[in-house]
Amino acid sequence: MSDEQDKPTLTRKPLGLKRTVEAGQVQQQFSHGRRNTVVVEVKRRRVLGRPGEAAPAAEVEEVAAPAPAPAAAPAPVAEKPAAPKPAADSLMSRQERQAQLLREAEEARMNALEENRRREEAARARAAEEEKNRVAEAREDKAKASEAAPAPAAEVEAPAAEAPAAETSEAAPRSTTSAAPAPRRFTPVEAPKRPEPKRPEPKATRGADNRRQSGKLTVTRALNDDEGARARSLAALKRAREKEKRSHMVSSGPREKQVREVVVPDSITVQELANRMAEKGADLVKALFKMGMPVTVNQTIDQDTAELLVTEFGHEIKRVSEADVDIRHDEDVDDAAHLKPRAPVVTIMGHVDHGKTSLLDALRGANVQAGEAGGITQHIGAYQVKTPDGSQVTFLDTPGHEAFTEMRQRGANVTDIVILVVAADDGLKPQSIEAIAHAKAAGVPIIVAINKVDKEGANPQRVRERLLEHELVVEEMGGDVQNVEVSALKKTGLDKLLDAIAVQAEIMELKANPDRAAEGTVVEAKLDKGRGPVATILVRRGTLRVGDIFVCGAESGRVRALIDDQGKQVKEAGPSMPVEVLGLGGVPMAGDTLTVVENEARAREVAAYRQSEALKKRTVQAPVSLEGMFEALADKAKVIEYPVVIKGDVQGSVEAIVNALNRISTDEIRVRVLQSGAGAITESDVTLAAATGAPIIGFNVRPNAKAREIAKREKVRFMYHDVIYHLTDEVRKEMAGELGPERIENVVGRAEVKDVFPAGKRDKAAGLLVLEGVIRKGLHARLTRDDVIVSATTIASLRRFKDDVAEVRAGLECGVVLADTNDIKPGDNLEVFEVELRERTL
Repeated sequence: MSDEQDKPTLTRKPLGLKRTVEAGQVQQQFSHGRRNTVVVEVKRRRVLGRPGEAAPAAEVEEVAAPAPAPAAAPAPVAEKPAAPKPAADSLMSRQERQAQLLREAEEARMNALEENRRREEAARARAAEEEKNRVAEAREDKAKASEAAPAPAAEVEAPAAEAPAAETSEAAPRSTTSAAPAPRRFTPVEAPKRPEPKRPEPKATRGADNRRQSGKLTVTRALNDDEGARARSLAALKRAREKEKRSHMVSSGPREKQVREVVVPDSITVQELANRMAEKGADLVKALFKMGMPVTVNQTIDQDTAELLVTEFGHEIKRVSEADVDIRHDEDVDDAAHLKPRAPVVTIMGHVDHGKTSLLDALRGANVQAGEAGGITQHIGAYQVKTPDGSQVTFLDTPGHEAFTEMRQRGANVTDIVILVVAADDGLKPQSIEAIAHAKAAGVPIIVAINKVDKEGANPQRVRERLLEHELVVEEMGGDVQNVEVSALKKTGLDKLLDAIAVQAEIMELKANPDRAAEGTVVEAKLDKGRGPVATILVRRGTLRVGDIFVCGAESGRVRALIDDQGKQVKEAGPSMPVEVLGLGGVPMAGDTLTVVENEARAREVAAYRQSEALKKRTVQAPVSLEGMFEALADKAKVIEYPVVIKGDVQGSVEAIVNALNRISTDEIRVRVLQSGAGAITESDVTLAAATGAPIIGFNVRPNAKAREIAKREKVRFMYHDVIYHLTDEVRKEMAGELGPERIENVVGRAEVKDVFPAGKRDKAAGLLVLEGVIRKGLHARLTRDDVIVSATTIASLRRFKDDVAEVRAGLECGVVLADTNDIKPGDNLEVFEVELRERTL
């Protein structure tokens, strides 16, 4: 009866609550009769039956039973699990007991499947062994038969048909006329052994994890023959290889020190130097301490100190400089075999209004002069003209106004020939003389073009004579300087001028290498609203193509488009050809060199270095001394600053305006350029001007809509100009207005104080003797005592005897009352003067 009750069943029983937690109370006693009752719950431990407890008995019985045939394997039968102990049953709920029974049944089924697989593998192994033995016996029998009597081919093939297994490993003799050779003996190859499945260990030796996992079938066990044996990790394999490598290494004593070539720049930190030397930073610090230099690893040392350290540690030093990053054009010289003839570059220079642009228009067949503001050239232009004989000539038109000195200098530096245009009716002027100086400094030949010979009063001979003052001797006077009389208005003498240019170019033998990376000079640069930064480039050598990566001054970029002087897009530009280049990262400075480089990384590196050098120049400070500091403070207190923001259409015009405004500065007031640049007036310019109260000078540019709105709100003043001398005149007047009218003192009389009398309750009257000039009432006066000014005042009252008078002349006596002072003593001197205010001019 008890066995039937203890027998587990899988049917559902009525639901009920079974307590697995025993509750109780514990009374705690404290001092002074205090007590506390605590509820204590004791949770009973759940004892789970161990899975597969009946498996060993089943295994023994199955091993003792005869192995069935592989083809007729009986279906696995789950063995009845042993009845658990009544004690364990009492501690388990019905659901837990049911789950345990299902788990044990599944494990028993899996064990049976595993044992069945093992029996199948053993049967296959026995069958393979029997087959191998049978083949071996057949070979031996056949060998004995062949040794006894040689059999014909037909008799040899018969047993081969009976035993197909022996046919593949034996070659029958084909010849019947000769004796058969001895048969080859093949050694049977043993089949590879498969890993034997592990037998379940006894319960006493298996751990708790092995007991729980031993009967489970996983994907790894199902697919792998080794039942998912754990492989060695990569770290373990690496450690084993390193250990084996160390064991093979033979100690050959102390290693020889490796001498390195250490690259040392102008300045380097101690730690960086240690890394390049492959030494410890502490060793370098120790060596520096011994030299008397207490430094840390993060401090910077100069190149000479770094050389001492490198030499002391036995390495070789290689000095480099940050300037090595930059591109050096003087070292890149073309081979003479690669040079080809190029067009000459001709710069037209001269005084303002002498007809330079008109002469160039006559040569080009254009009318540039008509579109210029004020009829004067204020930009440097580059054009290419095709002569009647088919050759090309590149012309540079420079401004003649005195403010454009830098433009004329740039034109002289990039040119091959200078044409000096002199008006026959005006002669040599200051800018003509300056152009001669620029051409001599650049070392280029000069061709004198005497213009306006058709006007009344023209005297070309006087121009030739004046040129002698500046060491220019024309050919008519036995010199080597060519001169041509031309008229740009009537277009006479132009052929002679072109012939003179061709002769001079032929003498100079101008050549360049077009088959190389391009190099050029920035003639002019500007910021276009639709196209961005645009630079006019005169290619000196090489060929500039669309897509080339270049460095231009402190800016880098890629050529997006090339536009010639006619406004047409071209694919490439050869030597001596002026083109507009689009694709710059910013507006370069006029006169910068454009160089094509191999990649963008190199371009950015060079541009970054040049920008850092420019920043150093702007922020460099002179050595500060106490005297210099006080002088600077005194100058700042005395000098008035006139701040301005300058925006122009091109970089060259902005440069000329800045220089012109700096030249009109005086010791009393000076121009302070807050910001200058090429391009339209933007919001940032207006914001800067509003913060400093400065006017904005716009030269051929206007503000955008947003900038106008901010300027109207902040009340910022604009000064628009298109002619540079109008701009300088207005700024000069404004600077003079900042100073105010000029105060001029005129001394009208001097007198000596003879005696002092009381005049009223507070004032004092001085009795004077007029020594020179006139003393008038209301004039300014200075009271001096021993040639030291005591007070500066005015004459409030003037009397002679008892009568008020307007003036008293020299040699007479009078009495005066001075305003704002009573410090008067006999023997003092009184100087009377008038103040005149004049309009100030700079």
